[in-house]
Amino acid sequence: MTGAPPDALPSQDRAALLLDVDGTLLDFAPAPDQVVVPPDLPIVLRRLRDRLGGALGLISGRPVAEVDALFPDVAQAVAGEHGGALRPAPGAALERPDLPIPPPPWRAAAEALVAAHPGALLEPKARGFVLHYRGAPAAGPALAAGLRALVAAAPEFAVLEANMAWELRPRGADKGIALAALMRLAPFAGRLPVYIGDDVTDRDAIEAARRLGGVGLWVHEAFGSPADVRAWLGRAAAQGW
Repeated sequence: MTGAPPDALPSQDRAALLLDVDGTLLDFAPAPDQVVVPPDLPIVLRRLRDRLGGALGLISGRPVAEVDALFPDVAQAVAGEHGGALRPAPGAALERPDLPIPPPPWRAAAEALVAAHPGALLEPKARGFVLHYRGAPAAGPALAAGLRALVAAAPEFAVLEANMAWELRPRGADKGIALAALMRLAPFAGRLPVYIGDDVTDRDAIEAARRLGGVGLWVHEAFGSPADVRAWLGRAAAQGW
């Protein structure tokens, strides 16, 4: 891999940069709370945000508060929980679409699934949860089957595959919807989105960016690894793209 995106990008004075977090900006870790943010990365992102007239946003499956804790004073706007929560501006209150919450027995069932597979982890979210099996690779099919059994009679929920994880969440929120929402806000509005993501959950945002006339890039195709993404961002912050 060259570490440089192959697509022609809109000029920085016309672009809005929207980034996934895990697997794109950050290397995966055994558990979500064990990721490491390189010390220079927030500095690079702030410089790039300034080059883009403020139009830098983060779109993640993590809760917004976690994203802001990892990257303080970095993003103009953050979409968390795959679009289930939006912080439209620094210091603004969270905005949430009206989506259902899983019944409490589902959480107990998920905890039992994890307990049956040592090394698997449960990550709770406001409107769902994620079962991670990076520490128990053989457990993936059983965890998926257990979650699918929960939602079999509840079409308002879906089970989504992620990187070494399965996520149960309500339908009606995804990263493509989140990207479109961000692109209606200042200073993103009127610009062309450039989205970078690595996982199945990023497909909707990549497609949405392209529909809006921008560019959607896969980490493994356009860069190679999160380290290559970070290196490219550093060059873009210093000298443009």
